[in-house]
Amino acid sequence: MEQANNVTTNRELQIRKILSAPIEMVWETWTNTEHIAHWWGPSGFTNTIHEMDVSAGGEWRLTMHGPDGKRYPNKSLFLEVVPFKKIVFQHFNPNYVATILFEPQERGTLLEWTMLFETQELFDSVVKVFKAGEGLKQNVEKLENYLSERIQ
Repeated sequence: MEQANNVTTNRELQIRKILSAPIEMVWETWTNTEHIAHWWGPSGFTNTIHEMDVSAGGEWRLTMHGPDGKRYPNKSLFLEVVPFKKIVFQHFNPNYVATILFEPQERGTLLEWTMLFETQELFDSVVKVFKAGEGLKQNVEKLENYLSERIQ
């Protein structure tokens, strides 16, 4: 049972990483379909972006293509977009809210990415069965690699 003070640590994944790229480049890499298609998802996955309207109320539909040849349709709805600061979207099936914060740093951009699942049971299932924690880490590594390729 959830506490009255809204403790969510039992149903959230979070990763923080300083990326060696200016915030403008990180933002563009997150919000431009030509860029996000190259790095989104865990290792071995590729993407087809069908629609990506990065504005409050905008829809994001994509198909992730797994290394096993399976296709994974994804649908999200952007809830909040503050340029160069924050992206919040609701992902469906599995249901979670992702909050991505961007903060300029002296030598890059601090990225803070949180996935908050509806229930602890859903969190446990997604983390244990689908290894979402490892997938999130791989996703950030792919972003980091893509950014370093863009900088060169």
